[in-house]
Amino acid sequence: MDKIKIAIVGIGNCASSLLQGIEYYKSKDSIDAIGLMHWEIGGYKPYDIEIVAAFDIDKRKVGKDVSEAIFQLPNCTTIFCKDIPKTGVKVEMGAILDGFSEHMRDYDDKYTFVLSDEKEPSKEDCINNHPAGIWRVFH
Repeated sequence: MDKIKIAIVGIGNCASSLLQGIEYYKSKDSIDAIGLMHWEIGGYKPYDIEIVAAFDIDKRKVGKDVSEAIFQLPNCTTIFCKDIPKTGVKVEMGAILDGFSEHMRDYDDKYTFVLSDEKEPSKEDCINNHPAGIWRVFH
């Protein structure tokens, strides 16, 4: 079967946990599938997911390989699989939209986004299926 190719919009804690999980389960089998509701869905296993594109607005992540970007501040999720090999997928600048609030500029960089100087993309069609995510991405 082919891999499930995904793009990630927002390289935050959820993305970090997902990428760590994909790598973690590469060396496991169904007996070791602690933390998963289902080891296999439709013939696919956790390690059948491949990251092919990644977007963020934080300068500590933009331009880095996604395997490095997932460990940058302000991410603070548990690190359970720190040895993630390079993916070859560079985090690109995303659209800022509602992903950054002006009042957050007053917070310590450790707890907030540090906007990248990269130019925002002019057009991108995407669906963001994240409960705390943005309600629209370009139109």
